[in-house]
Amino acid sequence: MTIKLDNLTAGYDRHPVVHHLSGSFADASMTAIVGPNGGGKSTLLKAMVGIVPLMTGTIEFGGVKTGEIAYLPQQFEIDRTFPVTVIEVVTFGHWSRTGALGFIRKSYKEEAFHALELVEMAAFANKPIVSLSTGQWQRVLFARIIVQRARFVLLDEPFAAIDAHTTLALMNLLEQWCRDGVTVISVMHDLDLVRTHFAYSLLLSRDPVAWGRSPETLCSKNLEAALDLAAGWHESSECCQISRGGVS
Repeated sequence: MTIKLDNLTAGYDRHPVVHHLSGSFADASMTAIVGPNGGGKSTLLKAMVGIVPLMTGTIEFGGVKTGEIAYLPQQFEIDRTFPVTVIEVVTFGHWSRTGALGFIRKSYKEEAFHALELVEMAAFANKPIVSLSTGQWQRVLFARIIVQRARFVLLDEPFAAIDAHTTLALMNLLEQWCRDGVTVISVMHDLDLVRTHFAYSLLLSRDPVAWGRSPETLCSKNLEAALDLAAGWHESSECCQISRGGVS
């Protein structure tokens, strides 16, 4: 299944942050979304999952259901003060099959525990989530994605403030998902990680700069072009006018 974007423009209060983006994410591939801070990377992911409304354009998910799309925001956007345990958080990954108040079968709990084993967090199953380190918490969230059985996985800076050992372990997990047929799309800042592990990249500086194979996309010419675009941003500019089916 392929995600297709057609003339996607999205933003806030009629101020577009992502402009006229068209293209598709290769099926069962890993694509990194990279670019300057403020370039629309997180906004794009939020638009794809319906958190930010589209101003123009369309998104097609190839018939994949909402419950088969996993979205992991940046860690600072997640409230960890809620009094739940690690195993309970992972079990929430079954929500698309159980519903918000559905019965949790024994097999669902067993599957959640097995997912924790895969991310080396089984020993923490009954710990409160507030007690976890940043890296441990991210492992738990990856375990929840395993339980969700997602076809598309969208991640926003999943390795920020995480140690190298955890980063490598979770990156290996992403690559295994890809081999199993999952399409992985991740906002990334570490270009060395991108060049090593991501076959495809989308270079975004509000406007699309390049999209394709990572070696070609992340060439010095394209990276310089992205920075040049960023230098011309004006946050105080007037709201865009929508016309001719687009934003101008």
